Amino acid sequence: QVQLEESGGGLVQAGGSLRLSCAASGRTASSHAMGWFRQAPGKEREFVVGIRLIGGRTDYADSVKGRFTISRDNAKNTLYLQMNSLQPEDTAVYYCAATLKRSTMVVTVAGGYDYWGQGTQVTVSS
Repeated sequence: QVQLEESGGGLVQAGGSLRLSCAASGRTASSHAMGWFRQAPGKEREFVVGIRLIGGRTDYADSVKGRFTISRDNAKNTLYLQMNSLQPEDTAVYYCAATLKRSTMVVTVAGGYDYWGQGTQVTVSS
C-alpha cells in the first residue's frame, strides 16, 4: 500500500505560480512511477505529467509543457509539481498518483495507477 497526500493548492492570479507537493508513505520504495492528474468541473480526469522513479524519465501533457515541472525529493519521499504561468484553464483539482507496477514507459493514463491522493484545489483567476 502507498498513501499519498497532496498540498500546496490555492487561489492565484493568471500568470502566477504554485508548487504542489505530494507526500508519499507506505511501500514507497516499491513505487515504480508517479504522476499528476487534474480534473476540472464537468470534465474527465486528465494526465498532466508522469515520472518513472527509476531513471527519472518524464512525460508532460502538451498543455503544460514549458510551464510545469515535476521533481522529487527521495529523502523526503515527496513529489513536487512546480506550476508557472498559470492560466484560468489550469483550474482543477490536482491529484497525485503512484503505481507499483513495473513499466518501461512513463504511465500517462489514470488506469495505470493504483494509488491516489485526495486532491488539492488549484484556482486561477483571470
